[in-house]
Amino acid sequence: MRYRRLGASIVLVLLLGLVGSLAGPGWNPQPLEQTIVPQATETTIGSDARTDPVGTYDVTTEVVEVPLEEGVTVEATIAAPVGAAGERPGVLFMHGAGTATHENFGDITRDLASAGIVTMVPDKRSDTYSTRDRDYVAMAEDYLDSFGVLREWPGVDASRVGVYGESEGAMSAPVAAVLQDAVAFVVLVSAPVLPIREQGAFAADNYLRDVGVPDRLLRAIPRLIGGSFPGGGFEYFDFDVRPYQQQLTQPVLMVYGAADTSMPIVQGAQVLAEDLDAADNDDYTIRYYAGANHGIRIEDVLVPAFPRDLSRWVQGLPDTAGASPVIAGAEPVQSFRVDAVDRPRWYATGDMIVLTLVAGLGLLLVGGAGALAVGIVRRRRRMQDHHGVGRLTAGLTMATLATWVLFVAYLAGVASLALNYDHDAVLVQGGWLVVQGAGVLAAAMVVLTVVAGRRTWRDRGPRRGGGRAGLVASLLPVASVVAGSLVLLTSAAYWGVYPTVL
Repeated sequence: MRYRRLGASIVLVLLLGLVGSLAGPGWNPQPLEQTIVPQATETTIGSDARTDPVGTYDVTTEVVEVPLEEGVTVEATIAAPVGAAGERPGVLFMHGAGTATHENFGDITRDLASAGIVTMVPDKRSDTYSTRDRDYVAMAEDYLDSFGVLREWPGVDASRVGVYGESEGAMSAPVAAVLQDAVAFVVLVSAPVLPIREQGAFAADNYLRDVGVPDRLLRAIPRLIGGSFPGGGFEYFDFDVRPYQQQLTQPVLMVYGAADTSMPIVQGAQVLAEDLDAADNDDYTIRYYAGANHGIRIEDVLVPAFPRDLSRWVQGLPDTAGASPVIAGAEPVQSFRVDAVDRPRWYATGDMIVLTLVAGLGLLLVGGAGALAVGIVRRRRRMQDHHGVGRLTAGLTMATLATWVLFVAYLAGVASLALNYDHDAVLVQGGWLVVQGAGVLAAAMVVLTVVAGRRTWRDRGPRRGGGRAGLVASLLPVASVVAGSLVLLTSAAYWGVYPTVL
């Protein structure tokens, strides 16, 4: 009998692993076959245009209010050079993801202003922006209200004002340039280029590979990012900026940090070049900065060459628009392609995932409470716990909960390592073994609990003269706990807790 229970436990673990393997979707990112080789390692912008270097002027700043639609206003910081002759170019900044204010971009706007460029950083509108819902076209329209104020600012040449979009802001910058012909140029910094769902899956894959997680955990990426989310929303994940990029006629400067693993730094530039070619626009410049991260920084310090090159490119337009070298800097590395993310099947959509977890947890907790009540009655009446079914039920409850608690804690630890570009082999490898060990123990407890329940029914069942109602009442919590555990452990298998069979 002992070997049968062991064999049944192994079969259950293998079945759970099989479920995780076949449930889909799979994850098999393809290598990026074509790369980009910069024409020069030095990022300096070419052409014979004469431009003022960073540090030429003192800088003054002023906070203004910009009216938007529906009576909404935002604050904006305008930085301007002191004593610069003539009318100067202007740059409107568009924020990356998350809430942001007019106080952002302080170091780069000071550098640009000290070179003779007037900059404007408006607050990101917060009443129409949330984690679940955002509209890049509407955001571009809001930014254009600030753009209009900058064009009319004293000392600004209205014909030389452009937009600067960083990260998520690079989704709205091309939209603004298409909606408003007066946009003189576009700067795209750390641009996703491809839809956020695809870029997010790519970033997650890079982060997790860098941390060193087991390969089977990577299959959770499309299962989480590829599907719908509980309660709906997140439609912006599939926003495609390419139709707007294919209409850009303005000069474009694209900038990446060579150490940015969250963005498709090779494929993004390739796609941009294709899109601009569709618009018969060859006025683009691409720069890669060695060792720089997503914010074009090294250890939180802005790479000095970046504002130097940006200020020269802006001031030197149109001469600098297509100046040689077009592509320069550190050679970018992107191992895998960014492709469309496969969608989970119906049973793994966002709402179904939540429903499954709630149902499993509900069955587990209700059954556990019932088993506890039965145990109390049993002790008061000094009744025997036949085959230890009560203790096994309690153990199964704790083992199942422990599997999920450890799994969630492991994911949180891995996420922290990934976001901080840190490594911890003990946590990554050792923690994964602990999670799997808890999962295997829970599966074994399912088998032991079912066997104990069957024995109890056999020994005390109606055919043996036992009380039907009392027996059913005592075993019903056991059935609830087993059912809840199977639901939760199957869900854990879907996310990769159990060994891959195929």
